[in-house]
Amino acid sequence: MDLINKIKRLKKPKAPWSKFYEKDERTVVTPEKSIYTYFEENVSCFPNELAYDYYGTTRTFRQFLNDIDKCARAFRCQGIREGDVVTVCMPNTPEGITCFYALNKIGAIANMVHPLSGEEEIKHYLTTNKSVMLVMIDMCYEKVKNIINETDVYKTIVVSAKDSMPFLLGLGYTFTKGLKIKKPKPSQEYIYWKDFINKGKNYNGRYCFETPKDHPAVILHSGGTTGNPKSIVLSNGAFTSLVEQAKIIFKNIRPGDSVLTILPIFHGFGLGVTVYATQCLGVKQVLIPQFDAKSWDKLVNRHKPSIMLGVPTLFENMMKFDCDMSFVKHIISGGDTINLPLEQKINAYLREHGCRVNIAQGYGMTEALAATCVAWGDANKPGSIGIPLPGNYYKIVRPGTQDEVEQGEDGEICTCGPTVMMGYLGNEKETNEMLQQHKDGYIWLHTGDIGYMDKDGCFFYRQRLKRMIVSSGYNVYPQQIETVIEGHEDVLKCTVIGIPHKYKVEVPKAYIVLKSGIKPSLGLKSEIKELCKKNLAKFSVPAEYEFRESLPKTRIGKVDFRELAREEMERQAKDK
Repeated sequence: MDLINKIKRLKKPKAPWSKFYEKDERTVVTPEKSIYTYFEENVSCFPNELAYDYYGTTRTFRQFLNDIDKCARAFRCQGIREGDVVTVCMPNTPEGITCFYALNKIGAIANMVHPLSGEEEIKHYLTTNKSVMLVMIDMCYEKVKNIINETDVYKTIVVSAKDSMPFLLGLGYTFTKGLKIKKPKPSQEYIYWKDFINKGKNYNGRYCFETPKDHPAVILHSGGTTGNPKSIVLSNGAFTSLVEQAKIIFKNIRPGDSVLTILPIFHGFGLGVTVYATQCLGVKQVLIPQFDAKSWDKLVNRHKPSIMLGVPTLFENMMKFDCDMSFVKHIISGGDTINLPLEQKINAYLREHGCRVNIAQGYGMTEALAATCVAWGDANKPGSIGIPLPGNYYKIVRPGTQDEVEQGEDGEICTCGPTVMMGYLGNEKETNEMLQQHKDGYIWLHTGDIGYMDKDGCFFYRQRLKRMIVSSGYNVYPQQIETVIEGHEDVLKCTVIGIPHKYKVEVPKAYIVLKSGIKPSLGLKSEIKELCKKNLAKFSVPAEYEFRESLPKTRIGKVDFRELAREEMERQAKDK
């Protein structure tokens, strides 16, 4: 109680961006409810609106709540208790989101894992948090069978992508894909989804356990600051606070609006913003377990989404199609940055296709449920990541310190607010590096990202601190170089990394993807070099330029800088 009273007495941090909000929008109160209870409370106001659409299979919120109830009973029937950890290794299917809510309803913790994770990764995610049950898409069986006996998991629930499909579509899936997937035989260790749900129908024991807002609810995974896998523990309050923030940002969203749920549920942006926050507002989820970029126009024309949330590569792909965009109320990019030339191209495309809003960049980390800042309304300045969401605070500090820098000066972005993680599971050292108590008494998340704040309180992202190249003692920002090179009319995409140098320690190297139909040439390379010399400091001009057909991507669509660095190390080793 003394600690709570002390926090209440703390002087609030500076918030020069507050002028962009109405007075009653500047703070949020974290609901004293669990994820499920708060969800049920919200969606009960519009029971007949659609909760989701999965290849034509739809459920209203009333039906969805009933499905969650059945799933909660089934988990309890199989022995899951309050506080147990259950791993959900699923793409965007009805079963995946049903489990997310059902586990919270019974007071269990949902450990969300990428289905394309390797054997050892899955084993790591199961063992570090002592998962006792696994819900997995059937295509994971070939990996899971090799490691499951080395974990505490006593039962695995197997789901097929066709389980919730309409009959004919499911039949087609079975013959085209399903028959090729190796699956386990039903046993004490493996149970199929429909049998799992049926076994819970007669469960009559207690199955609803309200967990406090400050208790663990979800575990998500990220590379952390060292690049090693980290298990991020998020509370009930982190999720419910995100909804309170969304109600202010999405104030023109109404029950019955829809969102393309392309971002995965094992990702903070996908689970927290795309699914939970928007569903609490009555938004229909168009569940897409495997996104096919070629089908973008069909998705948009059929569902006419009010909200589009995605990573930059999604919106780069969008510009290949001639689609009506007049119905879009919000289009937000996160997970990676959009440089100014691309932002301008996207906004031009949106205007040409009837959209009345510009793309807004969002910023956050899984460690703060992926969304802490967004460029919306009058704060949507070109190139900006906007202003902190209501109730969040930002400051820019000198890297390696807690000392604030001057306005307009680059430094490390720090944030505090109700969506910040509880910590890394089993990793006190790195938790303490990320979450630091400053002299103001608040706990600040040190993001490891470089940015600055302008005179209006709007924030601009530079890049990851670890991406910064130090060449002959000078700080070189890859994103600045990328922006210059992408300003060339023939360039589609550019990524810059630091490569070893005998005397300068590191120098920048540019990897360039040209637009369709443009061929690499010495003349084109010379033009790009001259563009860099004209617009960059001498120490920032790339030492090397390499044309490529494509750039390696991570599983969520970001450029894989580590893969480029690995390729470069192998190349240099061969040259020696």
